[in-house]
Amino acid sequence: MSANANFPSITPEEVAEMIPNGALVGFSGFTPAGAAKATPRAIAARAKRLHDQGEEYKIRVLTGASTGPDLDETLSEADAIAWRAPYQSSRSLRQKINKQEVQFVDMHLSHLPQMVEQGFFGNLHTAVVEAVDVTPDGRVYLSSSVGVSPSLLRHADRVVIELNRRHSRRLSEMHDITVLPPPPHRSHIPIEQPLTKIGKPFATVDPKKIVGVIETNEPDGVAPFHPADDVSRRIAEHVVRFLADERRQGRIAPEFLPLQAGVGNVANAVMEGLGASDAIPAFYMYSEVFQDSLVELAESGRLLGASSTSLTLSDELLDHVYDNMDFFAPRVVLRPQELSNNPGVIRRLGVVAINTVIEMDIYGCANSTHVAGTQIMNGVGGSGDFTRNAHLSILVAPSTAKGGKISSVVPMVTHVDHNEHSVQVLVTEQGLADLRGLGPMERARKIIDQCAHPHYRDYLHKYLERSRTGHVRHDLTSCFELHQNLIDTGRMLPELESAAV
Repeated sequence: MSANANFPSITPEEVAEMIPNGALVGFSGFTPAGAAKATPRAIAARAKRLHDQGEEYKIRVLTGASTGPDLDETLSEADAIAWRAPYQSSRSLRQKINKQEVQFVDMHLSHLPQMVEQGFFGNLHTAVVEAVDVTPDGRVYLSSSVGVSPSLLRHADRVVIELNRRHSRRLSEMHDITVLPPPPHRSHIPIEQPLTKIGKPFATVDPKKIVGVIETNEPDGVAPFHPADDVSRRIAEHVVRFLADERRQGRIAPEFLPLQAGVGNVANAVMEGLGASDAIPAFYMYSEVFQDSLVELAESGRLLGASSTSLTLSDELLDHVYDNMDFFAPRVVLRPQELSNNPGVIRRLGVVAINTVIEMDIYGCANSTHVAGTQIMNGVGGSGDFTRNAHLSILVAPSTAKGGKISSVVPMVTHVDHNEHSVQVLVTEQGLADLRGLGPMERARKIIDQCAHPHYRDYLHKYLERSRTGHVRHDLTSCFELHQNLIDTGRMLPELESAAV
């Protein structure tokens, strides 16, 4: 039955007029996958008109994670965002956040649904959720992501459904949706294997809250990843070799363990490397995103199945998955992010987590969010959920950036997202540092020797030796000298200006 036969059609412009200045609006989307599209564009257009008339108009924006350009970028360019949580990857929005023009709450993604359920962010005025179908009794069949949408549907005062005909109506075969009861009434989450389903193929909403349905037919617009470069391939080689050795040593079960990999080109290269290795058996994933590299791995039989919260696939590959749902539907599960990122499930399944960082220090603390401690890039996302709770936590980064002007290994990170108690393995293209069982000085020397670029090792060793003796040795007068050099001269070690790094 057509959704418009059950609920009134509404235009994006009509929805925009319903949303007052300062309202908290929840949008579907986890990465560009399944993100609301038509409504945020209309809100941006309204904001521009009101601003031209001298009126103030900004909304507070809540989503599952980052979104596509039609949401964060469009709203930010229209100066229509006052507050944002929990993650973003928009260039325009990032600039406004760093200028303190937008208040940004950077938080673990697994925490978000419970905060919505508890009303922590205040009254949720409107939820705009993309779906492939909605029924008269309030069953909402979501599109290419789940994210925080089930909680938004439960707690918004009013709901708008963007019915996107571009997506496959068979997506419900992948969805596994349940909302956890509030503490202390939670019991064991019975996900015993990555493909275990415990919920329903749809989210639910009180039909009386649906103010209308918007018909769309638009792709998610996920950008394809670039082919792996030499640095990414070398990082992948170190990770593959390490995991294969862990399995030979009996520290990873013969049948292997589920994997998690963050979003990005390095993560894709690592997954490609694992898939190509004869020393790694076919494996499952328990992760946040099902991304491009996994399509070929699944079709080759190397990836047995994957639990995720979104199909973060470039448009061409997403169409390929939709054309082959008989194959992919039984092999992919899409859950709410409270389950895809759940610490208890991650720990019990023994997930091996692989995530990228901006910088790491000589003791194993890592910064994945802020350049020079002040300028946010995207946010912590789900990396903290997995790094803290994984059976093995592996953090990766190129050893240098900006043609060698920046070292990713520094005396002290300028912002701590993952502390040394959670980080077990650090990897750059230079090598791999297994930090398990090592004291601070042992960790420091191993990270410098194995992960730092050769041009920076002498500086880092000298820093270590001149630092004040203690359980952790630091020179508080110079621990940020490299960062200050970067701010002052454009490079961390000015004397390397003529050196090829």
